[in-house]
Amino acid sequence: MKQTNVEQLILHIPLLKNAKRITQINKGYSHDQKLLVLLENDEKALLRLAKQEEFKAKEQEFQHLEALQGFGVKCPQPLAVGRIPELDYCYFLLSFLEGEDAQEELPQLEEGVQYRIGLEAGQDLARIHQYVAQSNLPSWYETKSKKSDRYIEAYKNCGITFPYEKETLQFIAENSKYMKDRPNLFQHDDFTCGNLIVKDQSYGGVIDFGRFDWGDPIHEFIKVGLFSTEVSIPFSIGQIKGYFKEGIPEYFWRLYTLYMAMAVISSIVWNNKFFPEQNDEMLARLIRVTEDHKGFQELKPTWFNEQYEG
Repeated sequence: MKQTNVEQLILHIPLLKNAKRITQINKGYSHDQKLLVLLENDEKALLRLAKQEEFKAKEQEFQHLEALQGFGVKCPQPLAVGRIPELDYCYFLLSFLEGEDAQEELPQLEEGVQYRIGLEAGQDLARIHQYVAQSNLPSWYETKSKKSDRYIEAYKNCGITFPYEKETLQFIAENSKYMKDRPNLFQHDDFTCGNLIVKDQSYGGVIDFGRFDWGDPIHEFIKVGLFSTEVSIPFSIGQIKGYFKEGIPEYFWRLYTLYMAMAVISSIVWNNKFFPEQNDEMLARLIRVTEDHKGFQELKPTWFNEQYEG
């Protein structure tokens, strides 16, 4: 996305009129252009610019962030959303969460602190999942089953052979029935260390809701096994334990492992389509994930220690 003249933005976005400073942010994987804004009241804000055709999605994200404020979620507060037809942009202005990227910060902290931050993150994720979808959405079972079937068919035609193919596909076939009657709740859908903030050795909040979706809240946890365990196992254990105040229910691990098996297949297809140069790295991660479950013969991953308390 091309860089935008700040003076042009000030003309079109009222809240920027008296801003003290606006600087470019060159970090993250989003296609949005991001700018850090120091407002006239000395509060910081994040300005995201996207193509004008993405306005509806940004407007929905704005509305969802407003709703999440009511549940006490530690996330940015939406300030303004709009279009700039003259520049072919839409914009999204939200409050800035102070702190450090958890992916960079967690490995530098003591394990007990990592675990505590995980507990706090899990509690916040539980608050996110209080947000219930409208009743006109199709059932989670119907939606996820169809998507999984499409990925399995695409996998069989992609030319890549996964070492645990038989075990993975068999586990999916035998366990998909357990998705029936699962709820449709709001999902951040990328609740990973890269989107979490650490401040003063505590959980500071979650950012980047652009991939939001609706579905079974347990599906949110696949990013723990795929990515967060590579950053911090104490944090990952803490996130799961913090989410469940009354103890981890029996159904959790079966659904978690089902979604992980599905993620193995979909990741192969998706990565091969968009980032084929990273296939070796991706396959190594998926083999690790599968072996965490001993070839999908075990529900609880080897890295999870129920008794761990930091």
